[in-house]
Amino acid sequence: MNAKKLVLILLLAGTVIALPFINRSVFGTDAKVVNVSTLSQRVISPSILASGFLAHEEEVMLSSEVIGKVSQLFVEEGDTVTAGQLLLQVDDKNFIAGLEQSEAAERINTIDIERQEVRIENLSRQFERSRSLHERKMIGDNEFDNLKNQLDLARIDLKSSTERLTQARAQLDQVNDNLSKTKIVSPIEGVITSLDIKVGETAIASSTNIPGSSLMTIANPASIYTEVLVDEADVANIQIGQRTEIVAIAYPDQPMQGVVRYIANTAKIAPGRQGLSFTVKIEITDPGDVVLRPGMSCRAEIFTRQDQEVVAVPIQALIFEEDRSALRSEYFIFVNDGGIARKTKVEVGISDDEYQELMTTIDDDIEIVIGPDQELRHLLEGDKIDTTRIELQ
Repeated sequence: MNAKKLVLILLLAGTVIALPFINRSVFGTDAKVVNVSTLSQRVISPSILASGFLAHEEEVMLSSEVIGKVSQLFVEEGDTVTAGQLLLQVDDKNFIAGLEQSEAAERINTIDIERQEVRIENLSRQFERSRSLHERKMIGDNEFDNLKNQLDLARIDLKSSTERLTQARAQLDQVNDNLSKTKIVSPIEGVITSLDIKVGETAIASSTNIPGSSLMTIANPASIYTEVLVDEADVANIQIGQRTEIVAIAYPDQPMQGVVRYIANTAKIAPGRQGLSFTVKIEITDPGDVVLRPGMSCRAEIFTRQDQEVVAVPIQALIFEEDRSALRSEYFIFVNDGGIARKTKVEVGISDDEYQELMTTIDDDIEIVIGPDQELRHLLEGDKIDTTRIELQ
């Protein structure tokens, strides 16, 4: 090995050995490189996140009140309909036959009453003549009483015929009502969102979910809203009229604007959730470019208080310590005290996703350690720090 190579190796070795000593003389052995910043005013919007889905506020599922085959269908799925529009016709032949039978029964009873009235009129005249004769002892008591009984029975028969006529008319009204139910009309203005029956299939009068019991579903597209489930721990912070941002899963980058319009009074256990939840309905005030479709999953951020400008620090700058045995929980921050980290207890207030309000008064020129996270997690009281000043945006 020549002399030049030997000198070069010795210089490199000496530099490596000397670096730690140079580090100690300049920074100290325990200096940690951290980011610091001073306090600033921030606009914080505290909020609650909740998940749910889109639904129609005005939606009806039509079913038949009579049993019969569908003879005509006047709409298709997706059609726009108006209130009172004829949508479907159930075969009405049997109902028309029943109507004719009931109308005939009404006529027969009407004729019977007319006959009873004529008979009573004749018996009344005979009774008046017989009473005059009876008073003059020209007819006996038996004959007079017999005529009186005939008149009384005729009047009873008239009452019976009148009741039968009332019964026939009630039956006629019922038949007419059933006949009218063979025509299914739209109760609202909207769009056919689901058509569940075809011509030739039998419509069944039933509230159970069996084939034929559901005819179609109509919804008002202008009445779409968001329904979310809010945990019982958060529901106390929600009020009618609060501003919300809604994000449909299908449109993750297009938040919609909304307003809280309804908060349920009773909690329920929702499928897939452990605790109790309250249903909250949110009116969509500005859907933007989102194509709203009922059933879409969505997430809503409900802003529980108005935007406020407060003194705040980044959430990652806060250190939370809890002593469960002493029922104590406290927040701390580290401040820069001439290159030394000082752990300082603070009180905090409202927060959003990034910042937390600082309730404790701290001088504006004091530098607060805000990161990086890997250094902040292991920072201790009295540690030496090498700071890099960062202006919070």
